[in-house]
Amino acid sequence: MALFDDFRFLFPAFGGLLYGYDIGATSSATISIQSATLSGISWYNLSSVEVGLITSGSLYGALIGSILAFNVADFLGRRRELILSSTFYLIGALVTSLAPNFAVLVIGRLLYGIGIGLAMHAAPMYIAETAPSQIRGQLISLKEFFIVLGMLVGYIVGSLLVETVAGWRYMYGVSIPLSLIMGIGMWWLPASPRWILLRAKQGKGNFQSLRENAITCLCRLRGQNISDSAPKQVDEILSELSHVREEQEAKIAEMFQGKCLKALIIGVGLVLFQQITGQPSVLYYAATIFRSAGFSAASDATKVSILLGLLKLIMTGVAVLVVDRLGRRPMLLGGVSGMVISLFLLGSYYTYLDNIPAVAVVALLLYVGCYQLSFGPIGWLMISEIFPLRTRGRGLSIAVLVNFGANALVTFAFSPLKELLGDGILFFIFGVIAVLSLVFIFFIVPETKGLTLEEIEAKLL
Repeated sequence: MALFDDFRFLFPAFGGLLYGYDIGATSSATISIQSATLSGISWYNLSSVEVGLITSGSLYGALIGSILAFNVADFLGRRRELILSSTFYLIGALVTSLAPNFAVLVIGRLLYGIGIGLAMHAAPMYIAETAPSQIRGQLISLKEFFIVLGMLVGYIVGSLLVETVAGWRYMYGVSIPLSLIMGIGMWWLPASPRWILLRAKQGKGNFQSLRENAITCLCRLRGQNISDSAPKQVDEILSELSHVREEQEAKIAEMFQGKCLKALIIGVGLVLFQQITGQPSVLYYAATIFRSAGFSAASDATKVSILLGLLKLIMTGVAVLVVDRLGRRPMLLGGVSGMVISLFLLGSYYTYLDNIPAVAVVALLLYVGCYQLSFGPIGWLMISEIFPLRTRGRGLSIAVLVNFGANALVTFAFSPLKELLGDGILFFIFGVIAVLSLVFIFFIVPETKGLTLEEIEAKLL
């Protein structure tokens, strides 16, 4: 089965597209909304804190969404969680684009963010549990590809509408039809067979009818050509769940014991290093670096964003195509090694090589490219594979919470640290953290290529 033969996996990936689009569009929306002539509102004179709230409102919402996911994921199931996510996306986009005042705008941003938190939790889990193991890496990495594609579309839409009166309303309004496509698509898709079987083992319905339902869903997802082997595949998943007793759901304490603890260390470690190696901060320097190297177009930050967005998209496309051939570990080790080199180059540039701007340009492009080959897609891929089925919902919600929490922390700590330490030292610190992440990957992160989720649980944890 070729990667793009099966378009049904695009619907959960739309959760990533809407997340990326928000990042891209917001960078132009904050310019549009503060324009005395083009904002189309009387409350355009916003303070830096208020602009910060617009920018990070969806991030706060995503934190709320991932906390919410911890409690509702296993009860709702992956499919219904994605439908709920698309509903929050839709309501958030409507409220934001029609906001009559600043307070309502922030509420809209929070609601949209809850959609992000739920989507980033449920989408990788749904794809991991429904995709054939030989292309699971490609299909989950497709979600990261969609995030980057969304960013690029957001930057382009923003640059086209930034000169339009009330352009920010249209920028946020673009999310409305996209969230409808996601919601209708997820409504049409079947539930995750693995989730149905988990409910069956927990005594949440008639065992035999749930087993039959799981077989039907598996055939709908993989095509009728597997109808003969579907019952056998379902029974294999059930045998892996033999330790689950009726009425027994994962307790919080259980997340910190045995297999679950090992999975949590791997998953949380990856998403933490994904953020604290400077990913949100390095791009902050992009316009300055290009300008210092004499690129006149760089005076327009949006053009820089579009250029970098294209590079990110190409590199993520490469990652999607090779992840199931090369494996997770080689891509992480190779990509993060490139990030280490680029961070030390950036540190050197800002400390004593500031008369050679080409160094900074090469380092920036190397960093962006290597991140999209490693932490970008592989971080999300590994957290969706590594948790045992019974605790997958809660484990993934902790990992997503850490991801968004670390992102918020790095974003907020960045400016004060930059003033306190200076640019060069900050990049050297990120470089040292990236070296630590290499050690973590080498000694702790296992290879999951080609294994079923049940084999990962049995052999690697």
